[in-house]
Amino acid sequence: MLHFLWDSISFPTLLIFLVVFLFVADYMKNRNPKNFPPTPLRLPFVGHIYMMDFKAPHITVEKYTKKFGDIFGMSMGSMKLVVVNRMRLLKEVLVNQGENFLDRPEIPMEMFSKTGLISSSGLLWKAQRRFTLTTLRNFGLGKRSVEERIQEECRFLVDVFKDEQGNPFDPQFTLTNAVSNVICSLILGNRFDYHDEDFQKLLKLLHEMLILHGHIMSQLYNSFPSIMKFLPGAHQTIFKNSKLLKSYMEEQINKHKEDWNPSESRDYIDSYLQETAKDKGSDTFREEHLVTCTLDLMLAGTETTSATLRWAVLFMALHPEIQAHVQAEIDAVIGQARQPVLDDRNNMPYTNAVIHEVQRKANIIPFNVPRMAVKDTTVDGFFIPKTNITSVMFDKNEWEAPDTFNPGHFLKDGKFWKREYFLAFSVGKRSCLGEVLARSELFLFFTSLLQKFTFQAPPDTTLSLQPVPGSIIDPQPYKICAVPR
Repeated sequence: MLHFLWDSISFPTLLIFLVVFLFVADYMKNRNPKNFPPTPLRLPFVGHIYMMDFKAPHITVEKYTKKFGDIFGMSMGSMKLVVVNRMRLLKEVLVNQGENFLDRPEIPMEMFSKTGLISSSGLLWKAQRRFTLTTLRNFGLGKRSVEERIQEECRFLVDVFKDEQGNPFDPQFTLTNAVSNVICSLILGNRFDYHDEDFQKLLKLLHEMLILHGHIMSQLYNSFPSIMKFLPGAHQTIFKNSKLLKSYMEEQINKHKEDWNPSESRDYIDSYLQETAKDKGSDTFREEHLVTCTLDLMLAGTETTSATLRWAVLFMALHPEIQAHVQAEIDAVIGQARQPVLDDRNNMPYTNAVIHEVQRKANIIPFNVPRMAVKDTTVDGFFIPKTNITSVMFDKNEWEAPDTFNPGHFLKDGKFWKREYFLAFSVGKRSCLGEVLARSELFLFFTSLLQKFTFQAPPDTTLSLQPVPGSIIDPQPYKICAVPR
């Protein structure tokens, strides 16, 4: 009987049944729960991938914010997420309900999944963050000793810029090397010469990996990992670079072990090895986590600040009147005879405002690192199921002139004005743990450079503000003239 029924079913009928079954299964799996935030039309299997501009995803999200409101749902393949916008909702998610959105989701393309400081969750994340903050403070974070390390690096950087003699050059990896040296001195115990080819290759691997994260093939891997893992593309380069970076850090850790003195910690790696030695059976402090933590610190402590400085140099060249105003304040407060110090910041409201405006306008991380709901919860009257991914977007429309580079956004009656809408370092329990270091670096590097140089576009060259998409928003590679003052 069954054989007869099977023989009576034609191939077209079977194909139609299979297609209908797959469509129904996809709908049942991905349908929204009751009272879920409004969602654009979803296509079966691909979700909302069809409507994303992967070269400028934040622009796509801005467009749909206007249509659907400050909180709405999306799905990339079967990966469902909620996008949250506006200050009141940011505070609701990141601060008021911070405990409900404390975890990180499992994203297939994640470089160092579920370990380290950025991607871990729960008790593991809390232990790593607590240990890292304590250790970095012990090595001078927020103290004069780290300020002196930054000042030393500023001197090296100024000397390298002087060597260019006002001729056009690409400052990208010189700035990256300078910034990275500060965090490397804390985690590895040493800095690297700007002509160190091995370290330059490492920085380029790191940068390439972040840029490729914005590539469509990488995003498709997040949505369809079981298919994409067999295909070539940007995601394969990310995996290759990730292995090379891990290998490099493992070598650094092994070098530390060779002359490690448990009673005297030289840097972050030594301190972590000390912690692992206390309880060798611990799941919290293992060498696997040390590798990821050091890479996370290097990544976060290098790329975000150096990208901001690259934008700062670009903005100064494009706005010579603002650059001249900053230099006038530097000359009045610091002069040319001594190096800038952090205490100068309180007497330099305009320079401080310019640095903040660079961060606001460049908006190098338009989406906060995604969070995951640890339990069913409600935001602005909408239901957010447990394990749902929440992406927080920093809304540019909270500002008076959002599309204009205007230091006046941070000035009031001639004094620096700290705005609540400024969230470059995020807020809540998972805010950037390197905020103090980053603020110090931005002020000292920026003032040290503008104290000694005026930045100009090379002759017959038009500088562009068109960004390079990726995990961070970087300016297009450019050449600049650092004209000695």
